[in-house]
Amino acid sequence: MNVLSLFDGMSCGQQALERAGIEVNQYFASEIDKYAIQVTMANYPNTIQLGSVVGVDGYALPKIDLLIGGSPCQSFSFAGKRKGMATTDEQEILTLEHYLKLKADGYEFEGQSYLFWEFMRLLYEVKPKYFLLENVEMGEKWERVLTQAIGVNALHINSALVSAQNRKRIYFTNIGMEAAGLFGYPVSIIQKPKDRKILLKDILESEVDEKYFLSENMLNYFYRNDIDCKEKGTGFRFTPLIDDETKSKTITQKEGTQMQNNFIVHNTMPRSSTTGKGGTGHLSRNDGKTYCLDTGNTNAVEVKAIMLGRSASWGMPENGGGKSYTLCKEQPHGIKSNSRIRRLTPLECMRLQTVNDNYKMPVSDSQKYKMLGNGWTIEVISHIFKYIL
Repeated sequence: MNVLSLFDGMSCGQQALERAGIEVNQYFASEIDKYAIQVTMANYPNTIQLGSVVGVDGYALPKIDLLIGGSPCQSFSFAGKRKGMATTDEQEILTLEHYLKLKADGYEFEGQSYLFWEFMRLLYEVKPKYFLLENVEMGEKWERVLTQAIGVNALHINSALVSAQNRKRIYFTNIGMEAAGLFGYPVSIIQKPKDRKILLKDILESEVDEKYFLSENMLNYFYRNDIDCKEKGTGFRFTPLIDDETKSKTITQKEGTQMQNNFIVHNTMPRSSTTGKGGTGHLSRNDGKTYCLDTGNTNAVEVKAIMLGRSASWGMPENGGGKSYTLCKEQPHGIKSNSRIRRLTPLECMRLQTVNDNYKMPVSDSQKYKMLGNGWTIEVISHIFKYIL
């Protein structure tokens, strides 16, 4: 099978094809990020790099059997401005024909989500047997535009079914399509993956480098921003996870640097054991209940006091269910405990995206977070690929 991957990133497509047991003859990748290319080539040195998608000539390629891609999503995302696909002078782009005319006339485009039309251009040029396009969940208007352009309805799948991460994405594909009904209209037979019931506790590292823990200055900065946003009724919240029997939020390309990212309470109080390295099970709290965030049998948290009272100016932190969530030893708000707050490590983010632990990523942590946040959940893509006949 010959594959053309657009916006290839760290080559999640090759990982998914490999996991689905699909043999690849030639894999053509369009990518412009030098660090993502570096990661791809470290793992798949035979990848044929083509550069920017805008410059790819589909007619010059050999027969392509599978076209895949995850076009930029910022202008569609509910977390963004949701401007959709438009020029900088706010002309909306609703068809490939319109896009190609604007491109030929030298118009500039808003953001990068317009690159969906480059996927469509190459879909028409290479005419593959199969195609797959991934994107974020978006408003009805733009999902309808994409659906009309590509000719199939989107599959809505949350990565939480196959990993410890909540990551809702839509997938446009003709893989697994069968004729149905009186007129033989094609419908998808792809079922959602079975829930594997994977939780954060299943992917957390037991020993974490000091650099992943938040400094006092960073914590104070997040707390102040959290309070400001809450008082204004706008923005995101700083909500460290105090329970590992749950799923993470969607990881982003700036994971660990923004207060709305995933942060967890890492226990720093060793448990009693004959080895001195702790043990398993929950610790009893002063209220007779049990609570423990277990990061791998070496540490535990014992809650000393729950600060339920706060001044009106500080407010009461919430985790969405009305419970206090902030764990900070000396702050006048939240929970006082023998614990620290840290960001997820790159390896933990790899596991959230179901990337193999041994996948080579010879780049800085910031680049790892970026490409993992932009990447695919491998197990979801592999699940879809398994419907290829």
